[in-house]
Amino acid sequence: MSPKGAKRTRFPPDARSTARKRGRKITSCSECHSRKQKCNREMPCSRCIQRGVPNLCQWPGDEKSPQVRPQERGSTTVVFEADSQVTEIGQIYFARGAPSFFGNSYFGHQVAARMIHESAPDLPGMSLLSTKNSLQSFRNDSGPFSQVWDLLGLLPRNKMTVDRLIERFLSDINWAIDAVHPETFRSQFAEFWGRKFGFDEIASVDLRWLALLFIILAFSVLLDGPETPSPEKAKENEEASLRFYWASRRAIVISPSFHGESLDLVRAGLMVTRYLLHTRQVAESWLTVSFAMRMAQAQGMHIDGEKWGLSKKATEIRRRLWGNLYMLDKAIALALGRPYAISDHMCVIHAPENVWLDDMSDEQSSLAPSKPLTSPTRSTVTLLGNGLAKISGEIQDRCFGLYPASYDMVTEMDKKLLEWKSQLPPYFALDDSDISFDEIHTFLPWHRLYLHSAFHFARITLHRPYLLRESISNSFRLSHEACTSSASSDLKVRLRSLNYRIAENMRWTLGTHNMFNSALILGIIAVRRPKAPQTAAIIHDLQVYCEILRTDASLNAFGLAEVKVVELCIDRAKGFTKATDQHANDSNVDSINIMPNMASQCNNSGNGMNDVMSMDDLPSNALEASPNHPPGYSPDLIWPAIWEDQNFAFPQAADLETWEQMISEITYHD
Repeated sequence: MSPKGAKRTRFPPDARSTARKRGRKITSCSECHSRKQKCNREMPCSRCIQRGVPNLCQWPGDEKSPQVRPQERGSTTVVFEADSQVTEIGQIYFARGAPSFFGNSYFGHQVAARMIHESAPDLPGMSLLSTKNSLQSFRNDSGPFSQVWDLLGLLPRNKMTVDRLIERFLSDINWAIDAVHPETFRSQFAEFWGRKFGFDEIASVDLRWLALLFIILAFSVLLDGPETPSPEKAKENEEASLRFYWASRRAIVISPSFHGESLDLVRAGLMVTRYLLHTRQVAESWLTVSFAMRMAQAQGMHIDGEKWGLSKKATEIRRRLWGNLYMLDKAIALALGRPYAISDHMCVIHAPENVWLDDMSDEQSSLAPSKPLTSPTRSTVTLLGNGLAKISGEIQDRCFGLYPASYDMVTEMDKKLLEWKSQLPPYFALDDSDISFDEIHTFLPWHRLYLHSAFHFARITLHRPYLLRESISNSFRLSHEACTSSASSDLKVRLRSLNYRIAENMRWTLGTHNMFNSALILGIIAVRRPKAPQTAAIIHDLQVYCEILRTDASLNAFGLAEVKVVELCIDRAKGFTKATDQHANDSNVDSINIMPNMASQCNNSGNGMNDVMSMDDLPSNALEASPNHPPGYSPDLIWPAIWEDQNFAFPQAADLETWEQMISEITYHD
């Protein structure tokens, strides 16, 4: 039986027989014929209606076979091709809410039309209705909409469950990292959940927004668990979160084939990158932030909104989104020693203004003035962070490029970092921050932590190649003190953050906090100088840090790897101290002094690379064993050349074998 209201047309015998004059007489439509089923010879026939594919019902060889254009549920309208209007393919693209960067010449809308109608991309004037044979149902496994159907199947069936997860994210995380506009996202979800079921409704699902929904659910599942979950519950939440995370990644990859780019797609890519930072997968985050950046560039976000003639509100939204991508791109590239995706000389965009316009109308926002830095807004962190990110990019270009950099260049970049630090407003100051605004603006403590961790990360990375270098003139003292100071300050913040609840811990780990581990730097310093006055305090803090992490039920494999590396450093430093103390008692030697006999062999030609001893500078008897050296002493005066290589990236904590080798070969100094 056909649905109520369905309109069917029976064709005269002569209209069906004009195409074939000889051979067997055709008595079935193409769909019924392929399935060897009896057809009632109507258009659409009852069999195609029952199968839910009335649009595929056609008469083989009929020169004037009608087409079905679905309209309302339960009814169809028959339209002959001679009566159809020619429609530009680009209209599909524009109708889906994704403005084209290069106007009609951009091929994104043609790709969308090809995926839906399988029309040639080089025929922009082709009639959409002339491609009737290529329409496929979402129930067809080989069709593009089967991908949408599979993704929708991953969502919880209960709307109340999804509502609860969304609200948990919006109330606990969203306001700290500027992920989405709450009211807009809620209205988009209500529209999505209220859609009707059917081919038209599946085709209208925006995968770009669906990718954003999935990654928000990935965070929310982790937030929704108990404060102290059992190991089984923690594992269950992690697996559920990973399912949503991979669903988001899948939607991001396939959505450009259905639609053009959109701000939702960029936001989804940004949130996926933050998810990887939260789980300490920094290497993979380099790929996701690059993809998100390409999606932003495809929409012209590297050109300031004022040049596009956009409203002030739209311009500021694009500036902030681009600024967040810019900061992560520079920081992740610097952490991994890989090229960044954004070239400053290819961009014409301004930093965000110190004003928050998201809750205003276009007319109100056009009249809203920017505030001075003395009055914080949610845009301030992006405004200031962009300045730091630009310095980070310059550090990578000038100090970690293809050509070796002099130490003078390092000191010059350090001055730029300190200058940026000195210009911070009091409520963001690294030393003795003014917290009087914190009760009014609840986002300030978290934005302060984001900026502080980003500063410490950039400064440690700049000076890290010189951490283990020694010179007679103490030329690298700046690098030693900078690494110790920034790593100690960052570890203090880590120790405080480990006592937070789930939501607070997640807010903290979404910044540059997890791009490097200050505990590893302090562990290396302790191994390098186990008898230094501050080493005992460093080892104590590192032990407390490891103990707290060991009791964290939500600690993943990457976090556990960091704990093991830090514990290696602690054991080696404590072992050396014990060995030297025992040796001193036996031979009345107070301490080890490995420098005097070899100092005269150094080429003391000033600061920089020439101040570093090489193996060729050692005397011939330097490698011989000495009864005054403790067990495990290495005769090398410097860290192996790989550490001093400016292109050497900090190894991942999961590479335990490399860390064991590095730690075992660090030379001891007083």
